[in-house]
Amino acid sequence: MPQAYSEFHLQPIAGKWREGSAKSILSVTDPFDQQLLCEITMANEKDVDQAYDAARQAQRNWAAQGPSARSAVLLRAAQILDERHEELVGWIIRESGSTRIKAEIELHSARTITLEAASFPNRAHGQIVASDIPHKESLIYRKPLGVVGLISPWNFPFHLTQRSLAPALALGNAVVIKPASDTPISGGLLLAKVFEEAGLPPGVLSVLVGAGSEIGGPFVRHAVPGLISFTGSTPVGQNIAQQVGACAHLKHVVLELGGNNPFVVLADADLEQAVKAAVFGKFLHQGQICMAINRIIVEAPLYDAFITGFVEQVRNLKVGDPKDHDTAVGPVINVKQLQSHLHKVEQAKAEGAKLLLGYEPKGQLFHPHVFGDVTPEMALAREEIFGPIVGILRADNEEHALWLANDTEFGLSAAVFTADLARGVRFARQIESGMAHVNDIPVADAPNVPFGGEKNSGIGRFNGEWAINEFTTTQWVTVQGEPRTYPF
Repeated sequence: MPQAYSEFHLQPIAGKWREGSAKSILSVTDPFDQQLLCEITMANEKDVDQAYDAARQAQRNWAAQGPSARSAVLLRAAQILDERHEELVGWIIRESGSTRIKAEIELHSARTITLEAASFPNRAHGQIVASDIPHKESLIYRKPLGVVGLISPWNFPFHLTQRSLAPALALGNAVVIKPASDTPISGGLLLAKVFEEAGLPPGVLSVLVGAGSEIGGPFVRHAVPGLISFTGSTPVGQNIAQQVGACAHLKHVVLELGGNNPFVVLADADLEQAVKAAVFGKFLHQGQICMAINRIIVEAPLYDAFITGFVEQVRNLKVGDPKDHDTAVGPVINVKQLQSHLHKVEQAKAEGAKLLLGYEPKGQLFHPHVFGDVTPEMALAREEIFGPIVGILRADNEEHALWLANDTEFGLSAAVFTADLARGVRFARQIESGMAHVNDIPVADAPNVPFGGEKNSGIGRFNGEWAINEFTTTQWVTVQGEPRTYPF
């Protein structure tokens, strides 16, 4: 096994690993036992300028290396993910409170998007199109945007950073990452180590660990990046879109935002399978996933039986140390989130929802809470929960279930369970979401399919040919082969 990565108190800024220029220190701790993992001197606006300027300089040579050279770096990075599997899983568990099950899923997802991205340099095709003007050729070239600014979240920090980073690099862009303050190691610094080991030239990738209040605005509004890729909450995403629209330097944005994902159980569904899926799709990573089940909608004939089976299975989930192989629910990311969940529980009670299961938290371990008798106007049905709390709604019939599923400002992912697959597809296609799944959970991702949402769940798509479109731009070039006659 290779020597473990170290020196996470430093950041790769403009080609050198060094401390940030701000005077403030970020303490990174384990959400489970609050053990100090590292201390980082944070970056400031001066570092933002240096990182973007270096990226602009380095990008030209990186893009000029050609498709085979860029593919080789991506393939080597994927190999390193295999070689350092346990080390990387360990960091994801310690820093984000992931259970081992979730950390393995996350690393696998990051590996698959890396392999998919390795094919992008030879898939970014241009076109030759016909022209009405005699002896003229119209050529459409596809080329890198230049520099990508990447703001990554804390919940799936390793994969959701790599989901933008790997395609952007493969297509000839340079990248500057601003990871979430809760997960700077697995959300940026680890991947910088991986790509450095894989042979990525200095300056092509920088990571800036800094407070959003200090570098967030300058990071987004800077003149250099041609695209800002953001994964996180809808309010922050809306603010980023407003800043991009108002600043002097317009740029592309890709926003993957919040969700209020419905899990619909129709009356003909396999009850046992629906219960199992609902438990996993809700409580994986403590429900801290944009695609996690937010609302369970059950058609009336199955409502009581579903609640009985669901509560019983949730009651038996192991809540505890995320390093243990059999732990299903680990700690929430920080105290702020814990307090938010406590507020949601009290609000649900005050609004008339029936608490079916719930225990007092222990440290940052927040036990699953299940509410029944939830109605559409309650906060549990309207807001993104992003934690181990769920409300169950009763639907009168299929039409009512569809109305409930669409009664939200969000449109990220969805699921429907039914014995009739054709009926399931018809139902799924009527859900106003970017993704919908029949007889499976809404928590799903794959490197070759379009990932993204509708309404307030985002703009743009990740993965596959959709990522190629997002992380490149087109240029129209014409060639007039013989002299043209002009009217004057």
